[in-house]
This record gives sequence, structure tokens and C-alpha cells, in this order.
Amino acid sequence: QVQLVESGGKLVQAGDSLRLSCAASGRSFSTYTVAWFRQAPGKEREFVASIGRGGNTYYADSMKGRLAIARDKNTGYLEINSLKPEDTAVYYCAADLGGWPYAAADDYAYWGQGTQVTVSS
Repeated sequence: QVQLVESGGKLVQAGDSLRLSCAASGRSFSTYTVAWFRQAPGKEREFVASIGRGGNTYYADSMKGRLAIARDKNTGYLEINSLKPEDTAVYYCAADLGGWPYAAADDYAYWGQGTQVTVSS
């Protein structure tokens, strides 16, 4: 089992970059696939990026080119560049033992509480 705590969300200006962190506690975090999802007000939760156990990555087409997902032993990271007002959302970290960089929320058993990112124009 793993516990996840996100941080790094804040109010930024359009065009800025931001790095979000996902601190994990529990055993063997390196064996988990880690993903980021986001949910804007009034919208469904959507996939952003994932990184598998072996380091392979997968990005949402809508944001590809502006994202970088990474991980180390105990933390997952998501960097978002050229932020836009439509990126405003709560960003969630998720993890699962599956191994591959899945894109479906149902594939992830463990979730953090989320961190708010607000982008002003």
C-alpha cells in the first residue's frame, strides 16, 4: 500500500511553468506506475500523464509537448510548461502496481487529495 501527497499547485500567470510533486510513503514506490490526472470545475477527471515502472511515459494528446513526467525513489513529478487558463484544475497523483503507464483512472488504486493549479490570463 502507498500513501500519496501532492504539492506545488498555486496561482500562476498564463505562459508560466509549474512543477508538481507527489510524495509517496509506503514500501517499494519504485515498483508502482505513477500518473497524474486533473479535474476542472464542472468537468470529469481527465488523464494528463503517466510513467511506468520501467520509466516509459504516456501523455495526453491535448497537452503533449507541454508536459514532462518523472520520478525518483519516493516522489513523482509533473512539469507543465506554457500554462493556459484552461489548465486550471485540481491535479491528482495516482499510483498502481500494474507496471505500464495506463491512462484510465480505473487502473489506479491509490490516489492523493489533489493540489489546485490556477492559471490567470
